Amino acid sequence: MGMSSPKPDPTLATMPKVLLHDHLDGSLRVGTLIELCRRRGLALPTQNSAELAQWFRSNAMAGSLERYLQGFALTVAAMGDLPALERVAFEAAEDARAEGCVLAEFRMAPLLLQAHGVAPDEAVAAMLAGLARSGLPCGLIVCGMRHEDPDHVAQAAELALRHRAGPQRTIGVVGFDLAGPERGWPATRHARTLQRVREAGLPITLHAGEADEGQRVLEAVALGARRIGHGVRLADLLNTPTGPQALQQLQAAQVHLEICPTSNVQTGAASSIATHPIRALWDAGVSLSFHTDNHLISCTDMNLEGQALVDEAGFGLADLLSMQDMALSASFLGHVHTEPARQALRAWARAQGLG
Repeated sequence: MGMSSPKPDPTLATMPKVLLHDHLDGSLRVGTLIELCRRRGLALPTQNSAELAQWFRSNAMAGSLERYLQGFALTVAAMGDLPALERVAFEAAEDARAEGCVLAEFRMAPLLLQAHGVAPDEAVAAMLAGLARSGLPCGLIVCGMRHEDPDHVAQAAELALRHRAGPQRTIGVVGFDLAGPERGWPATRHARTLQRVREAGLPITLHAGEADEGQRVLEAVALGARRIGHGVRLADLLNTPTGPQALQQLQAAQVHLEICPTSNVQTGAASSIATHPIRALWDAGVSLSFHTDNHLISCTDMNLEGQALVDEAGFGLADLLSMQDMALSASFLGHVHTEPARQALRAWARAQGLG
């Protein structure tokens, strides 16, 4: 269920979609979470599926990023073995495909699983195996947790490089990210690691401008990010003297924003979908697209996100179509995956009289 439970539009449901920002540990199926917790002997707030979904919904609506992130302690623990990791990755890809996605990139911080006895390399291999079982073209983004010691984040980066996609690995790691609490934990703490990743040729996407000011987005661009997770606070700069320069920086670097509208309202980054900064950023010509962030924890999916933008933020199908095209151009997956997805998008557009 989304923020306002919009009535599904059958036409929107058929639109080919591109998912660039979805956390595996925030997107378990409710039934899967209950089953995994029972198997691992983990306590749940409730064993009832509907009640557990409501628990996540209430937690998400607390209005702060810190409170929003609390649900991950439960989901990460549930994913604390290799069969669980493979299953969660497979189901996430299949759920995205059922929502009309023709390409997806999922992300996870594998080092979080060390506390549950799972070796990082084995964790990544299990998630990649799960993604490979799905018929959806997809890849994995490895996250480092920005509030952790720089040496620990450097380990995550090396893990990403060891498992990167390539000629010998059809499904692999396609990017590196910094996630976790933003305010007080600037990405610059990890500048050396980001330089290492960038020089090795692995694309970077950084969470920025979600719980901190818009300047963090420009900071992330300077650190080599090709995409920004959320980035909504960039809108605060638009009507300031630095606004034109900020837009020029993004456009010159060809940076794309991965915006997650429902999640942004839940964490307090936006007051509502109707007043969400995505409208101002879109009107300013920023390259962006909409995403789920976390299917389970945000109680959403790609169709609900798109429908909310149509119903509450004044976007049309042509706008959403353009966002999918921009997302494809910003994808970290190779041409062999993005070109068939683009052909599907164009075929749908022609059928709808939009292209």
